[in-house]
Amino acid sequence: MPTQTAPLLHQQILTVQTQGKTLHDITRQVEQVVADSGIVTGLCVVFVCHTSASLIIQENADPDVLRDLNHFFAKLVPEDGRSYIHSAEGPDDMPAHIRSAITKTSENIPISNGRLVLGTWQGLYLWEHRQRSHRRQIVIHNSGLGRT
Repeated sequence: MPTQTAPLLHQQILTVQTQGKTLHDITRQVEQVVADSGIVTGLCVVFVCHTSASLIIQENADPDVLRDLNHFFAKLVPEDGRSYIHSAEGPDDMPAHIRSAITKTSENIPISNGRLVLGTWQGLYLWEHRQRSHRRQIVIHNSGLGRT
């Protein structure tokens, strides 16, 4: 059996074209980056380079969970156009910044046996908080030990 002793760093930028305000499952894309890295045991850091989108780990089995999250955030952070001072980029911009601030811009996921360690029903999502589509940049940074 090969030993895991070679320290490795691997970084890749993933570009995701969103389709407006929704959750985009990026699990398989990130898993492919991890597989390509050669890292067997380590840590995968995923970071979105934007202030109006975020990352979450959430259930991937029942799409009602994602719909309920969107519905909850719509009530929590309304896009009424009257509640915010910052409105230069439209009525959905400041609510998008707030949604991003109360969720996360990064996730840390362990790597074991060359794969992301996610629970059975967990997936990694890019959450677009703006109404229109955007090209979002996601940095995936893997570090750990590879096979020698």
